[in-house]
Amino acid sequence: MAYRNDQRLPLDEGGGPGPVLRLSVNPRARRLSVRIDARAGEAVVIAPTERGLTQAVAFARTKAVWISQRLAVRPKGRPLEPGQVISLRGRPVRLEAVPGAGAARLVEEGTTIRSGGEGEAYARRVENLLKREARDTLLERTDHHLRTLGQKPVKMSIADTRSRWGSCSPHNRTIRYSWRVIMAPPPVIDYLAAHEVAHLVHADHSPAYWSVVERLVGDHKPWRKWLKDYGGALHAVGR
Repeated sequence: MAYRNDQRLPLDEGGGPGPVLRLSVNPRARRLSVRIDARAGEAVVIAPTERGLTQAVAFARTKAVWISQRLAVRPKGRPLEPGQVISLRGRPVRLEAVPGAGAARLVEEGTTIRSGGEGEAYARRVENLLKREARDTLLERTDHHLRTLGQKPVKMSIADTRSRWGSCSPHNRTIRYSWRVIMAPPPVIDYLAAHEVAHLVHADHSPAYWSVVERLVGDHKPWRKWLKDYGGALHAVGR
C-alpha cells in the first residue's frame, strides 16, 4: 500500500478504534522515527521520503503498546480562564479577571495576568498577551544568535503550530516559532531560537549542525529533553 504525507490511519492494522498515526515526510530526517503529538492526540510517523512511509508505518506498529501508553497519559486541556495558574518564562503566573473588556496585562511584578472579557473573549486576550511576550523575547534571542553567527536578519513569525516548536526556511530566510514556548524557562526559549538560527548554516541535523547549536548555547541536551518531557503540558494550555 502506498502512503502519502499528512495521511492519517489507525494504529491498529485491522482498522479498529484507538490511536491514530499521522504520516509526515521530512527530507531532513536521517532515520525513521515516531513521536507523540500530545496536543492532537496522535502519533506522528516520520520518514525522509514518501516511499519510506511504508517502512515507517510498519515500524510504528511494532511500538503500538508504547504509543498507546504515551497517548493515554498525555496532559488534559487547561483552558485560559480566571483562577488558572500558567507559566510564563518558567515562572508561575495567576490569571485574574477584571470588569470590562480591557486587554490582558501583566501586573504585580509579572506574577499575575489581569484581563477583561468573559469566556472565549477572556481567553483570547490572555493568549494575545502571551503571543506578544513570545514575539518580543524570541525576536531578541533570534537577533542575538544571528549576530553571533554573522548572519543577516530574517523574517520571524509567531504561530500556534500543531506540534513543532519552530521551523526555519533557509532559502527565503524565514523562521517561525510556536508562541507556547514562552511558557518554558528562558534557557529553553534560548535553545529554540539557537536551534532554528543554526539551520541557516546547516539545513539538516548533522553533527556539524549540532556543533553550531553548541557554539550558541553550550550543552543543548538538557533543553531538548525539557521540551520532550514537558512540551505536552504547554500544548495543553488553552485547550
